[in-house]
Amino acid sequence: MRTVDLVGDRWTLLILRDAFDGPRRFGQFQRSLGIAKNILSDRLAGLVAAGILRTEPAADTTAYLAYTLTEKGRDLFDVVIALRQWGERHAFAPGEEYRPLIDQTTGDPLQRLAYTRPDGSPVRPDETAVGEPRLIGAVAL
Repeated sequence: MRTVDLVGDRWTLLILRDAFDGPRRFGQFQRSLGIAKNILSDRLAGLVAAGILRTEPAADTTAYLAYTLTEKGRDLFDVVIALRQWGERHAFAPGEEYRPLIDQTTGDPLQRLAYTRPDGSPVRPDETAVGEPRLIGAVAL
């Protein structure tokens, strides 16, 4: 539940998606998302307070602030990609146009995110279970 409390809101997920895609300023997020300013302000403040985004002076030396992903925010990349790829497969009608995420090095769309074992075989949902409680950061024996 802690994760959902931090990033589970629709607008928060869209802000994160955009933060990975390029917008940095309040106005850019607002135009891209069509979100009300008060909601955007609230969500950005929450992401900054959670250490997922940080503010810094805009690169063009204006008085505006830029919002950038922290390391903690960049760690959400797999989550955002998984949701995006699920949407590409299940939230669009056949033949409907969408914009895939492209690897800038190869120019190719990203391959579907999948979890695999060390031997490369896929891990399916019915092959997983919740383990015993552990302390965060503890090394498994």
